[in-house]
Amino acid sequence: MPRPASPRTKPASTSVGPLTPHLFTPTAERPLRAKQHTLATDTRVAPHNHAWAQLAWSATGVMRLTAERGTYLVPPSRAVWVPPGIEHAITVVETAELRTLYLHQRPGRCGPQRGDAVGSDWRHCRVLEVSELMRALMLALPTGPDGEPPSADELAREKLIAPLLADELKRAAPVPLGVALPQDKRLRTLCEAVLDDPTRHDTLADWSRDVGASERTVARLFRQDLGTSFVQWRQQVLLARALSLAARGTPMGQIATELGYASPSAFSAMVRRSVGAPPSRFFASA
Repeated sequence: MPRPASPRTKPASTSVGPLTPHLFTPTAERPLRAKQHTLATDTRVAPHNHAWAQLAWSATGVMRLTAERGTYLVPPSRAVWVPPGIEHAITVVETAELRTLYLHQRPGRCGPQRGDAVGSDWRHCRVLEVSELMRALMLALPTGPDGEPPSADELAREKLIAPLLADELKRAAPVPLGVALPQDKRLRTLCEAVLDDPTRHDTLADWSRDVGASERTVARLFRQDLGTSFVQWRQQVLLARALSLAARGTPMGQIATELGYASPSAFSAMVRRSVGAPPSRFFASA
């Protein structure tokens, strides 16, 4: 188990509205659009949704994307698929160069390619591995907004890149790294506090006091609303945080310390129990 960590002062966050998605509307003629924004640490993009699908990726830094039933911590080696109409918000964990892809979706279809059926896994948010080819293709797409039409050469390049990128996205391996979020308001408040600072408390009793509920009540809510225990749920939070630290090149020993583990071996044992692989293998592609 992690050892308790002393409270830390959290810097004030900056809130911004949706990052002009209406200026990058994908269409049947331009089915895949890209935009770029660099956002500072602790910037929070307000909850919003749109009629098209989105792939959220950060070329540098780390972001957290939160939807109704889950939150996803995303280093540059991962991206999050967001289906049409799903409300989501973004928190920048470490100054990030966001590269957002918007994908046109035909009626009754959901996925990166035109033939994807509505009943597929693409109807839900999912974390995907970002291959070197996918990364290169995303960086190569034009990022000009509507009102600034691309040159003939840029448009021709986009038409070549878009189908290859859609195919690469379809082939991307899903990664089970999402952290489930509850509907109950008290439990949601507690879970969001853990996500913001997972080592502030070590026991469920301490976290429960913060939301004015008994440990027994909170434990019951975890079972009823999320189908898991607090310890198991928090381990997923710690794994996601560890992945973001590994993406910065942080040594495993330092990651164990920052996450409140008494030793690297204790942290390694948690990773093995959770994902069936040692940290050296699990974080190799971070």
